Amino acid sequence: MSILLQARFFTTVNHLRDLPQLTVPEVAFAGRSNAGKSTAINILCNQKKLCFASKTPGRTQHINFFSIGGAHVGQHRKDETRQDEIRALLVDLPGYGYAEVPGAAKNHWNILLGNYVQKRDQLSALILIMDSRRPFTDLDRQMLEWFAPTGRPIHCLLTKADKLNRNEATNALREAKKTLASYVDRAGNPFPFTVQLFSALNRTGIEEADAMIRALTGLDQDPAMEDTQEEQN
Repeated sequence: MSILLQARFFTTVNHLRDLPQLTVPEVAFAGRSNAGKSTAINILCNQKKLCFASKTPGRTQHINFFSIGGAHVGQHRKDETRQDEIRALLVDLPGYGYAEVPGAAKNHWNILLGNYVQKRDQLSALILIMDSRRPFTDLDRQMLEWFAPTGRPIHCLLTKADKLNRNEATNALREAKKTLASYVDRAGNPFPFTVQLFSALNRTGIEEADAMIRALTGLDQDPAMEDTQEEQN
């Protein structure tokens, strides 16, 4: 059973000053509105209502944090004696690109998103959610370019893969890999970007995504083994 199933709501913030003070690894989910971000988080955590998947795109207007580690710690997020049970945080970022969101809100989201993904020390990796039929929009590329200078991994989920036939899915994955390979650092080295197909409807790619997230946060390591290693050091 995946440890991601322990996910519980931790807190929500609308300003950088209110970000959690925890030092545990964070993995953030970003994506264009209606790309299936909330649905992907829910299916990976096997919880139907962990994230609110609205029929109206653009409704997620805050940064939402979900704790991993300790089945009840999410209910005690203000109790510092319980916070040492948290091993990682999953982070649901506001969806971007929805035309009907007011301009002032868009500007606020851009500042919030940009500063968070570029400057948050605890952010270990980014999960970029893209509709497999329309990947790498200008805003998706902007997110890549915001995060790439950190040198940290990006793992892309090409969602709604069930809407593609086999050849279309193969081509979509190949083109996505080609696009990601075009991003290199100043020395010409590729960034740690990876990609996979994903479908919440027919459960394609869930195990692969789960394994990737656990690896990116260190959640695939046994805490007892970590304690033993620390004692030996």
